[in-house]
Amino acid sequence: QVQLVESGGGLVQAGGSLRLSCAASGRTFGRYHMGWFRQAPGKEREFVAAISGDSSTTSYADSVKGRFSISRDNAWNTVYLQMNSLKPEDTAVYYCAAATVWVTTPTRYAYWGQGTQVTVSS
Repeated sequence: QVQLVESGGGLVQAGGSLRLSCAASGRTFGRYHMGWFRQAPGKEREFVAAISGDSSTTSYADSVKGRFSISRDNAWNTVYLQMNSLKPEDTAVYYCAAATVWVTTPTRYAYWGQGTQVTVSS
């Protein structure tokens, strides 16, 4: 089992940057593919980015390509989401999640963090 704790959210002006972190428990972190998802009020949870267990493969939603970057440090059991050029439409609760298969569908992720709020003001 994996426990995930996100941090790094906050309030930022449009055009600014934030770096989210997700710390995982357990000794098998490198076996999990990790994803970032977000959910805005009244909207469904959506895929943002994913990274494979060995960092060899990444995937991004079209809406964040070129602005967001996902990375991980398996020695520290942590996955990151660097968010640059933030827009008001990026405002949401951001969640990290762990999966044993390479997917971008939220329902296929077995473990979830509690989420961290990101608010981008215009």
